[in-house]
Amino acid sequence: MNLPNILTVCRIVMVLVFVVLATVAEKSTMPEQYIFAIRLGAYILAILAGLTDLLDGYLARKWNQVTDFGALMDPLADKIFVTATMLVAIEFRLMPAWIAIAVLCREFMVTGLRTLAAKKQVVISADRWGKLKTALQMVMLAIAGLAWVFEMDGAVDWLRVKYFYGIRLWYVWMTYLCGIVLVTVFSGLGYFIRFRFLFLDKKEEKN
Repeated sequence: MNLPNILTVCRIVMVLVFVVLATVAEKSTMPEQYIFAIRLGAYILAILAGLTDLLDGYLARKWNQVTDFGALMDPLADKIFVTATMLVAIEFRLMPAWIAIAVLCREFMVTGLRTLAAKKQVVISADRWGKLKTALQMVMLAIAGLAWVFEMDGAVDWLRVKYFYGIRLWYVWMTYLCGIVLVTVFSGLGYFIRFRFLFLDKKEEKN
């Protein structure tokens, strides 16, 4: 259990604690200041979990500590993080369910492709579109989390009533979410097109 692997395991634990704290904050009848503190704590945990996603892979490559355990758990931890945070966002009405479904379908399909590639000793590393997708998702979760933490009466209501240069924030938010879906889907298609030799036989590929 080197440091990168410890960070990966910590990411899973932090996500689970984040979900528990978010649920408690939403369902609790405690005074407002305590609810705010719980929300803020949950938000900080989610941000830290996202940062470990960047840090563990970087440290593993830098220190040459890439292990089979890390290769297995790191992508699983990523999927747990994305799935948990998006499900929480859906529960709090910060995003429609179809957006989360589109993003998660892409994530699990690419994971399946990477699993197939690993069996054939092919490494599929993240390209620039994949990295852009991850960055956009992190920004999305950060914005949604801030709205949820500081708008105690409801982040959705705040997004629906506030305007930015005459444009309702909800429309800006939905446009951003749709942009994430487009980048996510196209980045996933790029992997399947580029590595189609993994699941197409030679005769079919020639045709």
